[in-house]
Amino acid sequence: MIHWPDRHFLLRHPAHFLALGFGSGLPRKAPGTWGTLVGIPCFIGLMQLAEPLHYLILAGMFLLGIYICGIAGKALGASDHGSIVWDEIVAFMLVLEFTPLSWQAWLAAFLLFRLFDIWKPFPINLSDRHIKGGLGVMLDDLLAAGYAIAFLQGGLWIKLNYWS
Repeated sequence: MIHWPDRHFLLRHPAHFLALGFGSGLPRKAPGTWGTLVGIPCFIGLMQLAEPLHYLILAGMFLLGIYICGIAGKALGASDHGSIVWDEIVAFMLVLEFTPLSWQAWLAAFLLFRLFDIWKPFPINLSDRHIKGGLGVMLDDLLAAGYAIAFLQGGLWIKLNYWS
């Protein structure tokens, strides 16, 4: 078992490179936050494509994540090792898909996603505890993204209906 991966581990297998967020999962301090930040330029790249493609690509990235996170987790000896951040990248890109294009909204999206990803309220906590492997890694972040999207959309609805 590897206690914390290094560049050698990162480059040993393409799945490791992707699962560790192109290296953003290597820092020992706040790797999930670094991975979430990598979601920003990835989403900006996605924005260059037609919007209907966004959902297909995000779904493909989610399915790919089940596979690559499973491989990396087995190699690391921990199903949801802290250095695996592909789940944060994909989930935060999904959050940004439902977020208005402004730095304030993106900051709120970032903070909400990190809050729910770290806090893990129900049912995220159940998913995190009971579903293992690549699916478990990806699913709890997908649920955190759902919470973040719901809170962002609720905030937008309140703003439009009560503060306009």
